[in-house]
Amino acid sequence: MNSPDNSNIFRMERELAHSGCNAIVYIDEEHNADRPVTLHTYRSGAYTPGQPVVIVQHGMLRNGDEYRDFWIPAADKHKLLIIAPTFSDEAWPDVDHYNNGSVFSSTDGKPRAGDSWAYAIVGRIIDSLRASGVVDHNKVYLFGHSAGGQFVHRLMSSQSHELFHAVAPANAGWYTMPTFAHAFPEGMDGIGLNQQNLQRLFAYPMMILAGDQDVATDDPNLPSGAAALRQGPHRYARAHHYFETGKREAKRLGVPFNWTLQTVPGIGHDGRAMSAACASLWFENRLPSDKELDALAGQHVA
Repeated sequence: MNSPDNSNIFRMERELAHSGCNAIVYIDEEHNADRPVTLHTYRSGAYTPGQPVVIVQHGMLRNGDEYRDFWIPAADKHKLLIIAPTFSDEAWPDVDHYNNGSVFSSTDGKPRAGDSWAYAIVGRIIDSLRASGVVDHNKVYLFGHSAGGQFVHRLMSSQSHELFHAVAPANAGWYTMPTFAHAFPEGMDGIGLNQQNLQRLFAYPMMILAGDQDVATDDPNLPSGAAALRQGPHRYARAHHYFETGKREAKRLGVPFNWTLQTVPGIGHDGRAMSAACASLWFENRLPSDKELDALAGQHVA
């Protein structure tokens, strides 16, 4: 990682000094200076730098403020700091720049350097949080739903895992298969990744979350290209396909496979409900009760 930019550190020191909600402009000066990211944050009243930090990646609506708010009940209950990096449509247009990480140059179509990808910004945000004194440990959790689930598992396919205590992509529309049989984003080939990246991905205890009611096949936001359809007809099936492919490939290579696939019963494509389920699994070691899940069910938040 490069040294954090002092202006980002100063903004974090100032804006995160008190509890409550905030919006902080983060500038990735060295790699993406013309593309700001807004950090929608919530610091619970009981949070101290020794408590967990949750990075939350929003869906295709680019609604980091909503995703931040989805995590406020868990933050108050478990003394958390929530950071929701928001990649606006204006600065990071279309799926290529957010879901697919701005991996390719818009001028010549060739892969950019890995530390210039959108995925790498998350690590630099964490470095700046540490330098600001707001975070002083490795208890950083990473969650993403829908397009954010795409973002998170591709981040884990390509970036260092050292910063993360736990990671959970949820209800992704489709997946980058953990093989080099296909070019990115269908697979990991053609962008400078190697077997070390793949083995590291398999070894990480990533928790793939899948709502068992996320089975719509006519959702206009469901990726419907040939590559996505090869993974299954809907998001729930595609999560299983991704997990089983990873399990098979790790066995073929003879390397550890530490992923888990966690079904969330009764929940569809709902960022609020999946956020609550993830928080409960991480900080209470259980899914919400049937009654709690029933109360959460029925929404549709990308």
